[in-house]
Amino acid sequence: MATVVPHRIALLGGGFTLDEDGLLDDWLLGHARAPHPKVCFLPTASGDSPGYSERFLHVFRTRHDCEPSVLPLFARKLDDEALRTFVLSQDVVYVGGGNTANMLAVWRVHGVDRLLREAYDRGTLLCGMSAGANCWAEASHTDSFGPLAPLTDGLGLLQGSLCPHYDSEPGRRPSYRAAVADQVLPAGWALDDGTGALFTDGRPTETVTRVGSARLYRVEPDGRGGVREGALECRPLDRGAWGD
Repeated sequence: MATVVPHRIALLGGGFTLDEDGLLDDWLLGHARAPHPKVCFLPTASGDSPGYSERFLHVFRTRHDCEPSVLPLFARKLDDEALRTFVLSQDVVYVGGGNTANMLAVWRVHGVDRLLREAYDRGTLLCGMSAGANCWAEASHTDSFGPLAPLTDGLGLLQGSLCPHYDSEPGRRPSYRAAVADQVLPAGWALDDGTGALFTDGRPTETVTRVGSARLYRVEPDGRGGVREGALECRPLDRGAWGD
């Protein structure tokens, strides 16, 4: 009998660039399929910022039990076969923040979108923050074009739309709610900073928070020109060895 491989995506309202305590990334790695996982960082949305990549490598080498690496595409060195082998060998693919629209365009030029779908089907844990959370959904609420606007050509591994920074950036909440109410964006998920949400086979199976008030929200049209917004209960992460 063939083994059924779960399809998993983790949405992060933070991570190594926003969280000094390391809790969200520690939680994330606890869901990797290997005890010492290979974790590849994709900094495409930031234009392969060297500082961003160096920060990732430093944090994941010194704080976490894993094998971190970075996949640059603006100065790509791997041919198609080597690129596929590398991506499919990873236990976790971690996508950074930046410009969602630009990132998706670059991925498609290099065929990375197809490789990520293949990795997803093989059980690789896909994750990311901000643009790195937006990309997995069918659509997202993004500032890729300057003002907040809908983007409707995501990878579609998660059904519906996504809005990051729901509680922290001015205008995010009312603008996303209006877009869903007007059906410019499909119903979807809104993520406060400080939260983590694991989706298994397209459904939320675990939600956590490192900030007491932070939540994941389901936002849907109410049929009367507005929206229904419901918060999912989030388990507080244990600070444990990370301290206060």
